[in-house]
Amino acid sequence: MLLEFRAKNYKSFKDELVFSMTPAPKQTDLNYSILKEKIGLIEYRGLSSAVVYGPNASGKTNIIGAMETLKDIILRGNIRNSESVTSPNAASHFLELIPCCLTQLNEPIEFAIKFIENGLAFNYSISFDIGGFLVNNYARKILAESLTVNGKMIFSRDKTINFGDFGLIKDYLIDESEKNREGIQSIVNNSLNDEELFLLNGFKVILSSKLVSIITEWFEKKFVVIYRADSHKSIQKYSEKKKENELYIRTLNEAAKAFGINSNAISYIVPKDASEANLYSLFEIGSKKMAVPAEYFESYGTMRFVYEFPLVISALLNGETLVIDEFDASIHPMALMSIINMFHNDDINKKNAQLIFNTHNPIFLNASLFRRDEIKFVERDDETHLSTHYSLSDFGTSGKNGVRKGEDYMNNYFVSRYGAIKDIDFSPLFENISENGAEI
Repeated sequence: MLLEFRAKNYKSFKDELVFSMTPAPKQTDLNYSILKEKIGLIEYRGLSSAVVYGPNASGKTNIIGAMETLKDIILRGNIRNSESVTSPNAASHFLELIPCCLTQLNEPIEFAIKFIENGLAFNYSISFDIGGFLVNNYARKILAESLTVNGKMIFSRDKTINFGDFGLIKDYLIDESEKNREGIQSIVNNSLNDEELFLLNGFKVILSSKLVSIITEWFEKKFVVIYRADSHKSIQKYSEKKKENELYIRTLNEAAKAFGINSNAISYIVPKDASEANLYSLFEIGSKKMAVPAEYFESYGTMRFVYEFPLVISALLNGETLVIDEFDASIHPMALMSIINMFHNDDINKKNAQLIFNTHNPIFLNASLFRRDEIKFVERDDETHLSTHYSLSDFGTSGKNGVRKGEDYMNNYFVSRYGAIKDIDFSPLFENISENGAEI
């Protein structure tokens, strides 16, 4: 369960971005959407969903890109560029694209994330210097790195590594590592690499591969970040688990029928001379059964739904945090409302799954659908061109700018009560064309 994500000097977010998935204080609306997990004497609370609004080019997708970039850095264990490109988010592979391009100053990149997994509350942060925007051949360096578990510092890094309280993680430590604490500290400080994360290297190898596995498996399997939904395809991997695959296909077809696909079925098929399954539309014409590639027959909206719905199934079954760019594009709002309500439903969302997405559709600005702290905004300053992020709950409930429970959020948004909206008028451009003439 994601509790908080922070980033600084990531593209348009020069100042610190704080994306909170914990309930704001004194918010009493929609209590049924609050996720809870008790660790020791502390009960952690999280939001089951968040929707992000803002005009085009405001920086909404940069939030998702920053999350994916941190994920990729952690999984590869260093701040070098990736050898393989697996996402449309180029900044996660070519880190010189990260720094804000609007400053000449050489400022560090900072990331921090709080999450709960396997009964432990993790807080990991990293700061590193990679030079300015598009600077190549720069000697990259990790400036700071830290890990806390259940509020106790495990290690911190600046020029050297400092260890904290290992008592909390003693069951995860490699044998004899606690007894050899001073010797280990000397070894790791003599072998620190400026470009490599201590968490994924020295700490994993010498101290606790078990604890690092919990962290990396959460990032790899539970923190699902889709940078561009229009480029995503959920491909069903066929395995020996035939019953599970049959259940998966049956569930997907039932969902597709509810969505509106009634004249045919859909399934993943591995064509001859191919190693990977592709999605097909299946037909029964008389006694014949026929299949055509789904992209030849289904609408764009249907394809988007079919590819995205498996992500929803997986998130709810496994307690994942699903972060997806423009999740709602080309999909009817009624279908989306049903999906959102599943994340809010305690009887369905039993494993603390979360859904985070950005949108331009104002229909979700609804007090009966989202809490005020679940409604997020991104605004870009016209003069500095820098992005800021805030929640509807940040306005408070009193005073001239207060937002009270049950207000017409949609109407208030369109009259610019909350900002993060831009007045766009193309008419002067076309008036100029009609007056001066132009050929296209």
